[in-house]
Amino acid sequence: MSGRLNGKTAIVIGAGSSGPGWGNGKAIAVLFAREGANIFAVDVRLSAARETRDIIEQEDGTAVGFAADVSRSGDVKALVEQCVRTYGRIDVLVNNVGILTAGGPEELDEETWDRHMAVNVKGAFLACKYALPVMVEQGAGAIVNISSIASIRYTGYPSAVYNASKGALNQLTQNVAVQYASKGIRANSVLPGLMDTPMIREPLKDAYGSGGLDEMIRKRNAQVPLGKMGDAWDVAYATLFLASDEASYVTGASLVVDGGLTCKCS
Repeated sequence: MSGRLNGKTAIVIGAGSSGPGWGNGKAIAVLFAREGANIFAVDVRLSAARETRDIIEQEDGTAVGFAADVSRSGDVKALVEQCVRTYGRIDVLVNNVGILTAGGPEELDEETWDRHMAVNVKGAFLACKYALPVMVEQGAGAIVNISSIASIRYTGYPSAVYNASKGALNQLTQNVAVQYASKGIRANSVLPGLMDTPMIREPLKDAYGSGGLDEMIRKRNAQVPLGKMGDAWDVAYATLFLASDEASYVTGASLVVDGGLTCKCS
């Protein structure tokens, strides 16, 4: 690795994996550590955060695992304060939290809608709220929010609340980018396309018809011009670019990582 984040401290929220394998946040945290960053790995499940921490430490990196529910202001404030106590600064904030439930307005209940908005949007808002003062005092910082092409496209199945929440996240990102540009802080979004990660396998196994998991994977692969879904490392490398000094003139951008899917009409 080339040390693209040497000396930097990164909070990665959603750094665990929701199932076996590599989720986006887990890959981001490990890649950032390989590039020299100190990692503050946050997940709603402490065991998942610690699993990521252990991988980093086994590779001689530096990481702390921390549990927080990002829909709760007190939890988010505490994680930011603990990161500063541990490492003394916050150079990068990655908001990778997202939950997904398939269905349109008739299928979804109010509680599901409110929970998605609390986790997918409010969580990023709270993280920005508490991390931005630290970055302002430093005079520098980079925020990367993991959104989705579902924020700008219908992706083949009804997911009204997920799409709406990710659309809101895009606008939160752009507002922060403009408001804080003069303070040396950048904010960008990564918009993954159809990705093969643990997050999709259980929630979407029946969303594409009666063929189950295998049929869902086949259909999603067939949708993509490059012929296959991406994976967590595709998201991680895009996030690394936006977090690094190589992207010092990039802010308010939405970086699509989708194998060409959004270039298609259908």
